[in-house]
Amino acid sequence: MRHRGRADDPDASFDWRQLQRLWGVTRPYRTRLWLGVAASGVAALLGVAFPVIVGDLFNTAFGVRVEGGLDSLLQGVGADAGAAGGAVAGAAGEATPGALNRIGLVLAAVFLVQAFFNYVRVYQLGYVGEAVVADLRKRLFEHVLGLSLHFFERRKTGEITSRLTSDVSTVQAAVSQAVAQFVNQGVSLFAGVTVLFVISPQLTLVMLAILPAVIVATAVFGRRLRRLSTAFQDEVAAANANAEEALVGIRIVQSFTAESYEAARYARAIDTSFVSAVRRARVRAFFIPTVILAMFSGIGVVLWYGGQQALAGTLAPGTLITFLLLTVIVAGSIGTFTGLYSQIQEAIGASKRIFELLSTSSDLPEPASPRPWRDVRGEVRFEAVRFRYGDRGDEWVLDGIDLHVSPGEVVALVGPSGAGKTTLVTLIPRFFDPQQGRILMDGIDLRELATDGLRRHVGIVPQESLLFSGTIRDNVRYAVPAASHEAVVAAATAANADGFIREFPEGYDTLVGERGVTLSGGQRQRIAIARALLKDPRVLILDEATSSLDSESEALVQIALERLMRGRTTFVIAHRLSTVISADRIVVLERGKVVQTGDHRALLATGGLYRDLFETQFRSAQQPA
Repeated sequence: MRHRGRADDPDASFDWRQLQRLWGVTRPYRTRLWLGVAASGVAALLGVAFPVIVGDLFNTAFGVRVEGGLDSLLQGVGADAGAAGGAVAGAAGEATPGALNRIGLVLAAVFLVQAFFNYVRVYQLGYVGEAVVADLRKRLFEHVLGLSLHFFERRKTGEITSRLTSDVSTVQAAVSQAVAQFVNQGVSLFAGVTVLFVISPQLTLVMLAILPAVIVATAVFGRRLRRLSTAFQDEVAAANANAEEALVGIRIVQSFTAESYEAARYARAIDTSFVSAVRRARVRAFFIPTVILAMFSGIGVVLWYGGQQALAGTLAPGTLITFLLLTVIVAGSIGTFTGLYSQIQEAIGASKRIFELLSTSSDLPEPASPRPWRDVRGEVRFEAVRFRYGDRGDEWVLDGIDLHVSPGEVVALVGPSGAGKTTLVTLIPRFFDPQQGRILMDGIDLRELATDGLRRHVGIVPQESLLFSGTIRDNVRYAVPAASHEAVVAAATAANADGFIREFPEGYDTLVGERGVTLSGGQRQRIAIARALLKDPRVLILDEATSSLDSESEALVQIALERLMRGRTTFVIAHRLSTVISADRIVVLERGKVVQTGDHRALLATGGLYRDLFETQFRSAQQPA
């Protein structure tokens, strides 16, 4: 049974299936692609015509008469069936300036036409390459954004960005250059060998005798090169991932004076990739010179043998020059094919990673026919919900949660660290699905709703609000890009943010820097609240929204949060129990189970875990600093 290359088989001689997938991305640009391919073929044919014209030019210049001349493509050469290269037809003729001028004009015309087709080739295939890269990057980024949080917990950001940059660029080189080179060199090889056979079959066979060795070397070295290229791309992605983490967390890095540690970690990753790159360079260093040596050895033999025929008078000098130039073209084509094979192997390795990412499906499948959801009220119900993170052991993070929250009710979730509070609220916008039980919104199972429609009605204000590089206005209207300036100002005013925004020279056009680094924690949090207000969600999640703020900022943010919570179903997570006392209901979690529920007074009177937590915090607050 014949072996077929597979995407998961690094030793496969050639992965045709992966190459077909790569070819498929060019479908929208096939017209331009075929136009570029056709132009490449014509340019290659004109390139083969050049040695023939030059040979005829030399024969004319030296007064050697060849029957048929240029028009018959040297068909008069080799008319004597017994001669190795064909005898020169007749005695030397007289060279005339007119004949030379005509051949010179033909040569100039060939150059001009070839230049035109080369322009068409380079432009059209360059356009296709750039378009494919743009499409791949957009498609890949859009696909990655739609994957679940579980995917991002297992993949590093730097690895994903490496796919968007270096791997896609490798594919671009294959699409914009490899196709053109394949056609161009293929036509040159076929047409060149055909003309060579017409001129001298014996010399052609001598030249082609080295082909089997070149083909075997290509197969052996190409397989090795593909494995090394795959390893190199993986190691570069790992290095990028380390760098991305360090740059994103630069404040932590510098606060712990860990610059040298991060630099050393990145250097180790780069050194690892460097070792693979050197191995790849070594393989190429053996491979390419071997092919070149073989080809030029053949050229040397042809030169010696053809020179013997020219001295014997069986081959015209100009025809020998034609043969030698064509031999160089054919040798160059074969050499290019070897490099082309390596390039395609690298592109296959890169495309494998791209398509592997594109083939990754979300573990939160969209319903085939989403349930319609109108008149959203914000009622939330948990029914026997059990959830665990599959890659963190078998222990249930949430174990049998039954909870009903009425529209507009404010529910506080309290409990010791690791009780499952944050996990519970992340199930509401369907960042994860429970393994058992179900969660309903207004009586509809979340898995029956369109995910984007569900999340449009859920707002989140986390402990560390992330702002995007851009202006304050852009960040406030992130959820509603078409919001008017008046709506942005109204939301910022309600969030107690308008005052400090207007103190900036640029006002709402102030740039916040990457992750909002130019603003204080309280300012970032109030902009995040303004963003949530503008979104106007029916269900609101406040996850430790004030825990990292100073007293003054916390007071301002708390006022903004109270405005934000009005009329919305709200889930509040807070370690500081003073912030949840006014909640309509307090749900106490311990080890993934609901152990108590009620308002503040009732829970204090009942005793148990809530009172223990409250009294512990109260005693800590009373102790002198």
